[in-house]
Amino acid sequence: MRVALNWLRRGLVALVALVALSGCSNYFLSDSAVHPWKVIQVPTQATLSDIAFTQDANHGWIVGSRNTLLETQDGGDTWNVRELALDDQPYTFTSVDFAGNEGWVTGIPSILLHTTDGGQSWEKVPLSNELPGTPFLVTGLGANAAEMATDIGAIYRTEDGGRTWKALVQGAVGVVRNMTRSADGRYVAVSSRGNFYSTWAPGQDEWIPHNRQNSRRLQNMGFDQAGKLWVIARGGQIRFSNSRAADDFNAALNPEFGTSWGLLDMAFRTADEVWVTGGGGNLLCSFDGGQTWFKDESVNDVPTNFYRIRFMGPDKGFVLGQQGAILKYQPELA
Repeated sequence: MRVALNWLRRGLVALVALVALSGCSNYFLSDSAVHPWKVIQVPTQATLSDIAFTQDANHGWIVGSRNTLLETQDGGDTWNVRELALDDQPYTFTSVDFAGNEGWVTGIPSILLHTTDGGQSWEKVPLSNELPGTPFLVTGLGANAAEMATDIGAIYRTEDGGRTWKALVQGAVGVVRNMTRSADGRYVAVSSRGNFYSTWAPGQDEWIPHNRQNSRRLQNMGFDQAGKLWVIARGGQIRFSNSRAADDFNAALNPEFGTSWGLLDMAFRTADEVWVTGGGGNLLCSFDGGQTWFKDESVNDVPTNFYRIRFMGPDKGFVLGQQGAILKYQPELA
């Protein structure tokens, strides 16, 4: 009899908890009133990592695993595979960026590609065997100029097309999960296990480490349009910064309690409109700076994890995922 009563009590507790959760307005999010994303079919099964456009706004490049280089000439409606004469080593390209028609690509194992003609031709840039880490993130800065960061936080700059490089930071930060550079040259990097994050700004000799805000491991970090940090932690938790300081965050938000898929990346289309990607075709959005949230259910059936989202302007954006999955932002549908 006592055992039966214990099980009854447990059942009542579970029922009360379920009722309470179902009453939460963000347990399962409502569908967004707009569905501005178009699914683009591409001839690859690779995981896509990054996207950038040349001086011609219609001419762009996507990089990814399995030596994947995709090229578009029509603003991203169609993509074609570009094959390069590399060695037999399979590469995972991690980053691509252009300044005008001069572009750069980083990859693992250690590789750096360079083009000066919009990608008509690419050349491998020789790298020292003593380079600390593997090229991970690259930013084009102008004619013959770029910054390259490795997967352990070494940062270098070239002013002569990659022939010579100047170290900008004295020490490494350790293996990173991800790394982002702001428009004004600041960096934030999340440690490989998500235990802490580090920041660096021009003029500093070393990275500055910071503790995470609570027990949840960090998934990703980046900058909004004003140069303030945002954080995605495990379990779908996010935070926004109140200022440009490195540790001035507001209270944690859980946009959707009911989803079991982790959130992976974030990007601002405007100062107030933010989109967050996740696993299992999860795509969340807020139009008031994160106060209220919705889900774009029109892409829920895309069988992929959305790893990367980028906006090149308020009317131009892309989501990249596994198995060659691409979403293109369509302003006329917003």
